[in-house]
Amino acid sequence: MDEERKVGRIKPFDVINIIIMIIFIFIMAYPLWFIIVGAFNEGKDYMRGGVYLWPRVWTLDNFKAVFRDRSIIGAFAVTVAKCAVGTVTSVLFTCLVSYGLCRPNLKFKKIYVPFIMFTMFFGGGLIPYFLLIRSLHLYNTFWVYIIPSLFNVWNMIIIQSFMRELPEALNESAKMDGAGEYRIFLQIILPLSKPVIAAIALFTIVGHWNSYFDSMMYTADVSLQTIQLYLKKVITDPSVAAGMGATAARVVPDAAAKITAQSVKLAAMAVTALPVVAIYPFLQKYFVKGMTIGAVKG
Repeated sequence: MDEERKVGRIKPFDVINIIIMIIFIFIMAYPLWFIIVGAFNEGKDYMRGGVYLWPRVWTLDNFKAVFRDRSIIGAFAVTVAKCAVGTVTSVLFTCLVSYGLCRPNLKFKKIYVPFIMFTMFFGGGLIPYFLLIRSLHLYNTFWVYIIPSLFNVWNMIIIQSFMRELPEALNESAKMDGAGEYRIFLQIILPLSKPVIAAIALFTIVGHWNSYFDSMMYTADVSLQTIQLYLKKVITDPSVAAGMGATAARVVPDAAAKITAQSVKLAAMAVTALPVVAIYPFLQKYFVKGMTIGAVKG
């Protein structure tokens, strides 16, 4: 009887943990919710203030103003292509390096690893890196988003710790059946590494999606700008947001009386944030599994 009471009793430590987690969730989630609320609220009404938890006057005109702008559509397309190509190539290349460094018969492995780890802590700086990009003829090309991000040392460490826990007997049995290293990698190692690959893919997608510095520094063509760089312009330059509202006003009846620069900014922020938020639930299962396995067994 006493044991049942102990089991059913809530400890003060658990109560404190629950309260702290609720506060933490609110702090993390409310800014995004505040942006969404402002994006769906009429701009002129939003300027009166007091819109915090729910839109007071519902409207879609703010989003119409965003999607009427061809520049943001182009930036959105560039970012999607960057995320798709960059994630696939980066994950595949990093997995190849990780698998190679896991093999016990790799020659000169003791030389490769220190050089790879050195690049994780030390770099040449922005100006030498910019000169390198220009000398490789990557400046102002789409490939400046892809080639420099092909390999990530931290991602390699996570993938490597996962692959080391795979049974070596799998490789030996596959070799006895005549399989080569590439076939073993593609048909055995990669399928078994789905959890950690999903986790790294999520990291890479978010990194590519949120990146604006590479677009700002290494491209000059407006057609190559990413969605985050365009969002930066919308937030920091009032004329850009005002121009988006003016464009929508020419197409949407009475839009000029409902849209403001601030409401357009909030709608643009919501458009750039929601795709990544929507992707996460589909990768959450693999993400959690991949990270916990790498942390416990690595």
